[in-house]
Amino acid sequence: MSSVFTKIVNGEIPSHKIDENEHFLAFLDVNPLAVGHVLIIPKQEVNYLFDLDDDTYKSLWMFAKTVAAAIGKTIPCKRVGVAVIGLEVPHAHIHLVPLNSMDDINFSKPKLNPSSEQLASVAMRIKYVL
Repeated sequence: MSSVFTKIVNGEIPSHKIDENEHFLAFLDVNPLAVGHVLIIPKQEVNYLFDLDDDTYKSLWMFAKTVAAAIGKTIPCKRVGVAVIGLEVPHAHIHLVPLNSMDDINFSKPKLNPSSEQLASVAMRIKYVL
């Protein structure tokens, strides 16, 4: 059975894409910790980040670095935080979260619930600087 992220890659579930190439996809988290919270995934469905082959692993992080720079230029924040948890969706992924405090990357706090229009606006702003 395909993960929710594979369904996003295949266009079965809509998303607010930030960046994409042949191997990777960046899109906004629909229930973000902070405005501008982006998920970075390999298009290939691999359950665990550390099961990716070395070249894919390294390229995934380089892709994430480019997106993180765009987030930092667009969303007011002190840093762009990185989290890899990997328990909620069985598909390797990286969270990029704009941070102004340590609490901004606390996954146990209530998530935001932005509208589709708000997500589209944030996505457009981040994509513009890529």
